[in-house]
Amino acid sequence: MTGLLDKVVVVTGAGKGTGRVHCQRFADEGADVIALDVALHADELASIATEVESRGRRCVTGVADVSDLADVTSAIDSGVATLGRLDVIIANAGVHLPGAPSWELDPQVWQRTLDINLSGAWHTVRAGVPHIGADGGSVVLISSTNGLRGTANTAHYTASKHAVVGLARTLANELGPRGIRVNTVHPGPVATPMVLNEAMYRKLRPDLANPTAADAAEVLQARNLLPVPWVEPVDIANAVVFLASDQGRYITGTQLVVDAGLTQKTT
Repeated sequence: MTGLLDKVVVVTGAGKGTGRVHCQRFADEGADVIALDVALHADELASIATEVESRGRRCVTGVADVSDLADVTSAIDSGVATLGRLDVIIANAGVHLPGAPSWELDPQVWQRTLDINLSGAWHTVRAGVPHIGADGGSVVLISSTNGLRGTANTAHYTASKHAVVGLARTLANELGPRGIRVNTVHPGPVATPMVLNEAMYRKLRPDLANPTAADAAEVLQARNLLPVPWVEPVDIANAVVFLASDQGRYITGTQLVVDAGLTQKTT
């Protein structure tokens, strides 16, 4: 048993990619969901609500940009008012904007990345933690393999994901006495639109005029220890559910890597 039955979880970036699968997996484990995303993904939020409800669980959706503290606070407050409690916080929303050498990086790209990936995670925790009751709970911040190593032309993204680890470690110290565990999950490439897109294919295979997903997969698989190019969204969601569940009840302040061996091979 996971101990998630009738618990309430908030997931940011819930409309697409791994965020959708987080919502599905928590519903599978018997939890109700507060699903948040930006207005651009309002239709996807309605769709994920239907999927959660088809699993017999309740779902409240909210439009919120995590870079805006007031926005995310209002959305979480509203969701908790409807569902009655909050037990788990999944700070999943993130962006990976095109990069450049650090000294050539557009300041607006730098700031927007930090606003969402780092400040957005802090805003989500700041808005959500006051609602977690005396029985404690779990916070999972989604970082990246770039939160554990550096790669060229990604100063904005890498800095933000490293900082998420520092935030989580600090929160683990602060919230442990309240029975709230805090951990980070570090995906490698995941089969979502963040990886599976033409711009990424061209970046990975500049030697080809019109590279395909299969062409990109050759490059990505060569980087991993396991013979796969990427992991699936459900692999990340399974790790998140584990950390949030009773099965991870004594795990806090740690980094769980789900990357098919990418970081082990390249560090």
